[in-house]
Amino acid sequence: MLKAFLLGCRKRFSPLLNRPCRTLGDDHLAIGALGENIACAHLRTEGRRILYRNFRAPGGGEIDIVARDGRTLSFVEVKTRTSEQFGRPLEAVDHRKKKLMQRGANEWLRLLGTRELPWRFDVVEVILREGEKPRLNTVRNVIE
Repeated sequence: MLKAFLLGCRKRFSPLLNRPCRTLGDDHLAIGALGENIACAHLRTEGRRILYRNFRAPGGGEIDIVARDGRTLSFVEVKTRTSEQFGRPLEAVDHRKKKLMQRGANEWLRLLGTRELPWRFDVVEVILREGEKPRLNTVRNVIE
């Protein structure tokens, strides 16, 4: 009960989740970095613990966020958009991107020394519209 209350407070008072977005222009790197920061704040309000950000594996694998969700390890891809004109952010996680996520996760698990723990792949969609609070959606188990 106390944990739920504290998570609710974290969500309600997080400036990243509650502040209206300002103009970011066409700076895709700045938009992506802001989206990742917002996604981390969002994941924390879901009770997840952020273990690592921007993990790059030899051989080209990459994971935006490695988090722990209870006993489950989650490998998270963050997709940030300033509009949905070209579809949902999730639609940008194509076969090639999923392969990069799998390579990154496999390297993380190899470094960990075990595959004997529950793990999954998630995507956090972040929509940033000027003058509005960020809209977020977590999609679990994007790769079966």
